[in-house]
Amino acid sequence: MRSDSANGTDGEATADAAPPVPGDADFVAVMPALTRYLAGARTASVPAAIRERARLHILDTLASIVACQPLEAARLGRRYARTMSGGAGSPIFGSRDTASPIDAVFANAMTAHAAEINDFIPSAYVQPGPSIVSAALELARSNARTGHELVNAVVAGYELAGRIPKAIGTRNLWLAGLANHGVGPVFGTAATGAALIGLDGDQCNHMLAYCAQQASGSWQWMLDVRHVEKAFVFAGMGARNGMQAALMAGMGFTGVPDSLDTQNAWFRWPALTGEGSDPESLIAGLGETFELSLAAMKRYPVGGPTQPAVRALLELRKTIAADRVQAIRIEMPGAAETFRRANMPALNIPYLAAIIMLDGRLDFVDAQSLERMRSDRAAQAFAQKVRVVEDPTQHTGEGEDRTESARVTLTLNDGSKRSRYVAYVPGFPTHPMSKDEVETKALELMRPILGVAKAEQLVGLCDDLDRMSTVDPIIDLMRFEPPAAAAG
Repeated sequence: MRSDSANGTDGEATADAAPPVPGDADFVAVMPALTRYLAGARTASVPAAIRERARLHILDTLASIVACQPLEAARLGRRYARTMSGGAGSPIFGSRDTASPIDAVFANAMTAHAAEINDFIPSAYVQPGPSIVSAALELARSNARTGHELVNAVVAGYELAGRIPKAIGTRNLWLAGLANHGVGPVFGTAATGAALIGLDGDQCNHMLAYCAQQASGSWQWMLDVRHVEKAFVFAGMGARNGMQAALMAGMGFTGVPDSLDTQNAWFRWPALTGEGSDPESLIAGLGETFELSLAAMKRYPVGGPTQPAVRALLELRKTIAADRVQAIRIEMPGAAETFRRANMPALNIPYLAAIIMLDGRLDFVDAQSLERMRSDRAAQAFAQKVRVVEDPTQHTGEGEDRTESARVTLTLNDGSKRSRYVAYVPGFPTHPMSKDEVETKALELMRPILGVAKAEQLVGLCDDLDRMSTVDPIIDLMRFEPPAAAAG
């Protein structure tokens, strides 16, 4: 059985149980069903509710690109694309520039994950939107596909991005030193590309071999401070490698046939078939149950596990000024210590608590500002008042859907206490953000850069995607001139 737990185990498999190999009675080949699905994804029937979630995730990713355009990883992505192939015909979002298709998509994906604001699949530990949506828009544009076809392709991309890490087992990836955040998006982007390019079953078969060759990503991203290497691992790399695999297969590149069913090929490699692996889950319910129903969004421009603490702090700050606070205690499930001392501002809870209490709000730019975290003496002093501790009573039980919570207690100067418990922030699959909430978030992110009219127009276009004969109107809105200070 597939496990969605953090360690990738389900309690049924044993560490020394040998997985079945081709020829065994219980061996299940995944390639026939998988390649049929990918080859037919562009015209497949997808439930209306899943189509709406896909459109909302496309909007959420575009809003991330607009908002993150001034940030360092975005500037570097654009610079790389211009340097490598500037002047070719594919648009680099957040600029008037163009580059080769792969370089442009690489830059767009880097921009989409330049900050902690885009979507994720908590059960797979992947963030699919930046790579998949960036590639989808370019390939829909260059292949003259409709908005309906784009939505179908994005649905297929989320399927592989989420299913691959869980079929291998998230703990097996960890032990192998492979970050699911880099592995899943390679396959997801390729699946999206296969649909929009129009690959047949045989070509999809070869494409998956090239995905396996390029599936990579080290957990050292956790040591990154500037969110540049992280943007590469989570987004730019997957977009580049997955799109390349699809394009190569379309041009006639051949790979190991049925590579996901071949003993000692990547998917069946011993290190990836340990306890918790379940290759059959890759195709179980494919086309009937959807990873998009397991995808999540972030309401605030900070890391997922910090969202409930941020909401509680924002609510408490409405009536309590910073100068009244003597101490703050934040209790949360999981690795509290990680978020107490995180190097990235958007993951560092004491820093986030400080700027919320001092500013009376949470600003997108300040939430990502390494410079402010390092130089703002008032924020540093206030952060010393904040204690972040693990609360085992808030842990998600074995087999339960993952969510996040937090209890924030303010001790005031007079010794009294004010407390707020947030069981969840809308966005996780158990409590998804509504259509209105997603659109409100997108408008908040885009209005300062695009202006009110264009931001609202982009929201409307995403809502209308299934009726659009071309994606060009969306592309045109994403080709905006950046502010002079962020033109890098």
